[in-house]
Amino acid sequence: MKTKSIKYILAAGLVCCGLSTTFTSCGNVLDEQPRSQFDPTFFTTKAGIEGGLTSLYAHLRFFYGNGYYLNSLETGTDEYTYAQSADGNFKDADLSGVGQMTPSNSIAGGCWDAAFANINTASGIIENGAAAGIDDALLAEAYFFRAFDYFILVQTYGGVPLDLGAGELKFNTSTVRTSVRNTVPEVYEAIFSDLKKAVADLPENPRLTGTATKNLARLYLSKAYLTYAWWLENPNNIPTYPECTRESNKANEYFSLAYETAKTAINNPGPYALQPTFYDVNVATNDRNSEIMLYADHDEDEKFGNGGVGYGWGSGGSPENFAYWMETWNYTEMIAKDPSGNSINPVQREAVQGLGRPWTRMAPVADAFIEGGVWEDAVKAIDSRYDATFTLSYFTNWDKAGNTAPYVIGANGLQVKPNEAYFTWVPESEDANINYTGADGKLGFGEMDGRADFVVAVNHISRKKYPCNWKIGIYRTDNDGGLGSKVNGGSPRPWNVAKFSEFYLIAAEAAVKLGKQADAKEMVNVLRARAGKQTYCVNNRAELVADHSAEMLAATPAEITIDFILDERSREFWGEGYRWFDLVRTQKWAERAGTYHIAGSGYTDKDLETFTRDIPAGYYLRPIPQGQIDGLMISKEEKDAYQNPAYRN
Repeated sequence: MKTKSIKYILAAGLVCCGLSTTFTSCGNVLDEQPRSQFDPTFFTTKAGIEGGLTSLYAHLRFFYGNGYYLNSLETGTDEYTYAQSADGNFKDADLSGVGQMTPSNSIAGGCWDAAFANINTASGIIENGAAAGIDDALLAEAYFFRAFDYFILVQTYGGVPLDLGAGELKFNTSTVRTSVRNTVPEVYEAIFSDLKKAVADLPENPRLTGTATKNLARLYLSKAYLTYAWWLENPNNIPTYPECTRESNKANEYFSLAYETAKTAINNPGPYALQPTFYDVNVATNDRNSEIMLYADHDEDEKFGNGGVGYGWGSGGSPENFAYWMETWNYTEMIAKDPSGNSINPVQREAVQGLGRPWTRMAPVADAFIEGGVWEDAVKAIDSRYDATFTLSYFTNWDKAGNTAPYVIGANGLQVKPNEAYFTWVPESEDANINYTGADGKLGFGEMDGRADFVVAVNHISRKKYPCNWKIGIYRTDNDGGLGSKVNGGSPRPWNVAKFSEFYLIAAEAAVKLGKQADAKEMVNVLRARAGKQTYCVNNRAELVADHSAEMLAATPAEITIDFILDERSREFWGEGYRWFDLVRTQKWAERAGTYHIAGSGYTDKDLETFTRDIPAGYYLRPIPQGQIDGLMISKEEKDAYQNPAYRN
């Protein structure tokens, strides 16, 4: 099927190539030099191909670390809803009656432009690389990224064009403005072909820190097999577009391929390995560890690793890593009194993991933290992932701003000194022991006997205050004992895109679909055993040696279900951008996220309200961006037919 696309896809691709074109390494990490954009003939040179290869990694920043893209994958799921300061981007995504999903909002355009730009770059490398003297191992990186981007697109929009104007999977330099969408099976056929080529030709070990390997390609191949198998089976009759036949009898064939590919990767890990504890996976001082297979890299030097000069930190746009802002409530509005009666902000904005710049755009749903939720009290007691996922305790830091007050007045009139907890989220079971009257009328905090820190039980999570996502928080090495001069900026940390741990959950999910319960339990329990081990408590800021592995394994059900695996995926990858894909793949989105509970938008709001989302089957595909369709030089009828059916006028 011949398809063509509009001009701006090519233009975007060439700009992407121009962002970073140096192929050398500094400390074995890609060294990116900002450059002006190049014309297509640059791809006929070795330097051009090498620059294009580097840009394939740079383009990851246009997805990962972008707060609006994270919103499109988290808000409206069983993990997140919109928060008190949310604008239309977040309310639209929630589908709870306060906004509307349209082809013109950020949900539609979250990945279309950047993905097609990179696909065209990858195709240019593949076509011209051999003639330019690039070996198969390097060309395999381009095959990997072309499949990577098409996999994002097919999950998001359904069938998308394989022909950008010069033929299917060809490098496009034309300016034609017509386009025809391929079917989902046709797109997956291209994805499988590219990923199998990548598995064959990529090295076992990365050529530089964070570059593609055989096992990275296996991760996406196994996940693509798994997702396509679900699509073929289609248990809940979710429509697809363009319309085509689904060979449901072949679903088990692809579940088997997913299982076998994931198990091969687990048994042949190469340079990858699980970290000893979940804390070790996500603590900033251990970034780029052996569990992380791919990341969107950043650096404290604005000129390198962030997309180049001109992208100001704190701007709230790609390629900056600003996603953590969205999941951070405005903890800086806490006010206390020092010994002289002066008002003081006890917890100030600081460039450390767990704090940083608050935007209050995305709030976790309370359902996850209360009885029956993935973080219910029984889980909190033995699963270290809870402590190493959320900022639950907020420690005082006014001294780092130069204030010499020796203490402030906390709960029960007790003193809270520098670097001590001023406010803490406590389990639902503690709610009966909390006095919420008279403690702090402005913020709705409560007091517990004998505690100097104010508290709120997690069954009172609201759109105004909630546990922050500690995992993705900012961290800098240049704070010099202060709060950090760039506390309002984006994070210089890498955004973790792919983790070795996911192989176990892919294998487990496929095993359930194949009726291999023992294998599913074995795979799940590898991560659950790890989750029971703890060497450090984030929310006490102290070492804590604990091993609840036996209890975690005992709590694993005899019969693993897809819902149990979805719970485990939530605990393992909470708030990192996996959730919408997980719920859409398993066709559980409406079932698991159709109703949620949260308190209101005021600080003193504490009673949970019930919200219902309208998630029609057609919304399991996102709308094609309106700008893409408006730019097509085709008839109105053809434009209408290009759009996914649920979003047509």
